[in-house]
Amino acid sequence: MIGPVPLLPPRLRRIMDLAQGLKPIPMAVVDAAEEHVLAGAHEAAQAGLIEPILIGRRQLVEPLCEKMGFASTAYPIIEAQSDAQAAERGVQYVVEGRAAALMKGWIHTDVLMHPVLAQLRTARRVSHVFVAELATYHKLLCVTDAAINIAPDLMTKAAIVQNAVDLVGLLGIEMPKVAALSAVEVVKPAIASTIDAACLSKMAQRGQIHHAIVDGPLAFDNAISRDAARTKQIDSPVAGDVDILLAPDLASGNILAKDLEYLAGATLAGIVVGARVPIVLPSRSDPPAARLISAAIALLVHHRWDSGGEA
Repeated sequence: MIGPVPLLPPRLRRIMDLAQGLKPIPMAVVDAAEEHVLAGAHEAAQAGLIEPILIGRRQLVEPLCEKMGFASTAYPIIEAQSDAQAAERGVQYVVEGRAAALMKGWIHTDVLMHPVLAQLRTARRVSHVFVAELATYHKLLCVTDAAINIAPDLMTKAAIVQNAVDLVGLLGIEMPKVAALSAVEVVKPAIASTIDAACLSKMAQRGQIHHAIVDGPLAFDNAISRDAARTKQIDSPVAGDVDILLAPDLASGNILAKDLEYLAGATLAGIVVGARVPIVLPSRSDPPAARLISAAIALLVHHRWDSGGEA
């Protein structure tokens, strides 16, 4: 049986409050035949955020719905006999205007994103943002990109930063502080990410990245701790008050986000922006609460992102 909506940390709870009163959106849940996936989709529907469209093997989805305490007729179920077919049908529903967002179910990210990138691209770069709440940090902390762009170059990183900046603007964070991370806090030609970070900082100063304060290169300790920065004699407006951590590549971003979740007790929400519609992209092992907050962010993106209909 599905219980009540989980108790949410206070800052993530405010995201839910921002989403209250907005019209729920039809969301295609791609490969829905798994308990965590169905629980997250059902709770988001009960919270008035989404109208789930369940895509997957009907013979698996229907008994799972009944097992979890809601009727198998509560939501439309679209037959798909494979992960790839489920992804294609989810994207097809978006193209046809029958879905306004996608949610990753029990499917690998690359399988879902293949038809997304083929059919739902826009002028924006597609990228992923984790939004995290930690008891040990004084505000929400975002990590990007930990899921889509494997080894971004300088201009891709600039686009990733702009996506994250625009997203947190929807959450009420004006002029966010961005740390371009590397292994060290000084420019070293042998470490390419330090050069990219320094360029991004200057690009923000010159208006090539809008509505953000960007500094880098910064090591993680300098970005997150003003004391660490002071000890290393780093004078930075970002140090100790960072909103967005830009990872140098996907592997480091993914490791960082999962370290925060599993070792620091962070609650994470994850979303893909830059496609025609927002895409909820939690880890397959994430609890329903992560999917719930991600759905709330997707709803805000759908209703408030000012980009000509692009997420």
